[in-house]
Amino acid sequence: MKISIVEDEAVWREKVQDAVEEYCRDKSVSAQISSYSNGREFMNGTDVDLLFLDIELAEGEDGFEIAERLMNSGNQCIICFLTSHTELARQGYRVNAFRYIDKKHLEEIDEALDSFLKTRIQDRMIYCKDSSGICTKINLKELLLVETNGRKLRYLMRDGSEHSCEGKISETAQSLSQFGFFQIQRSYIVNLKYIEKVNSHEVTLCNGLKVVIGRVHSKEFKKAFFQWRMWFDN
Repeated sequence: MKISIVEDEAVWREKVQDAVEEYCRDKSVSAQISSYSNGREFMNGTDVDLLFLDIELAEGEDGFEIAERLMNSGNQCIICFLTSHTELARQGYRVNAFRYIDKKHLEEIDEALDSFLKTRIQDRMIYCKDSSGICTKINLKELLLVETNGRKLRYLMRDGSEHSCEGKISETAQSLSQFGFFQIQRSYIVNLKYIEKVNSHEVTLCNGLKVVIGRVHSKEFKKAFFQWRMWFDN
């Protein structure tokens, strides 16, 4: 998960970053966190999932205008506005703001991150290529599992459709781990959201498919599955 902070005042920028880092440590969330003192620097590299954006920036920069530029460019990052003037929140409807964080109550960052993880962690598309080099778009919310299929990977969707793509399962598992997927054994990556039952040696997915838990993966799987349930099932 990639998180950015755009705040012109160093003291507030550091406080917000400290709060985000503490949350990620406490929840064992893997996140790449970057901070910017102005919108211009941030806009040079806007590949982020969640943005904490000050409404009133120095040198005449306007957080709402930055948000509008992101929205108009098709960028799908989620925006939490930072402000000392909560009356400005009324203007946020035009950019579909996710949250407004009062700088006097930075503890609200924890709730914003909780909500983001619960509702948006799988709200994204990924792309993979078949043997002909054609890109396939895959919705993570609908992806049930990934398995090795000869020298290719099979992406099985909830509706039963599947996609055969190039790739290595270890690399795919690493890239998907931050979005609620786990390599449960040498040949399978499963979506933790769609596990219906689990026992000491196998899991049952929502479509009834049973997948054996690899012995070398068992301890880490149980930890990851427990954390997922703790965050998302309450």
